[in-house]
Amino acid sequence: MLSKKLQKALNDQMQAEMSSAYIYFSMSSWFKAQNLNGFASWMSLQAQEEMDHVMKIYGYIHDRGGEVELRALPAPQKSWKSPLAVFQDTYKHEQKITGRINDLCALADSDNDNATRVLLNWFVTEQVEEEANVLGVVETLKMIEGHPGGIYMLDKEMAGRSASPEVA
Repeated sequence: MLSKKLQKALNDQMQAEMSSAYIYFSMSSWFKAQNLNGFASWMSLQAQEEMDHVMKIYGYIHDRGGEVELRALPAPQKSWKSPLAVFQDTYKHEQKITGRINDLCALADSDNDNATRVLLNWFVTEQVEEEANVLGVVETLKMIEGHPGGIYMLDKEMAGRSASPEVA
């Protein structure tokens, strides 16, 4: 059984993951409007992956006899000045999510809840991958900034991202 404190924190994290999906769908929409369909596809897959994270937490809360609490989502930002600005925001957001996961780990440890810690270890590893992937795009966008041909080529490369096994 989950402690009430941990149940609330997991529900808060589920909300944060849903908000992440909402943000990434908004970014995908902005890219589509810019005719950058490869970037749009990448962000759409990112949003789907975030919803998979939601379902992982949702199932876990139920498996532990807890109660899931769904709440309204805040409206996400809907426009950016450039692809680089989008990915810089994405990187900051992923760092924020990493901090939330770290706080959850500390809470699970303080509750001596090893089962929750095992779940969270998956998220810790996932966040390392998320941050590294996004930072790679940020660095590439910085390198090609001011070169539309570079954006065009990266857009085509971004279209090659395939769904993770959990999303597929």
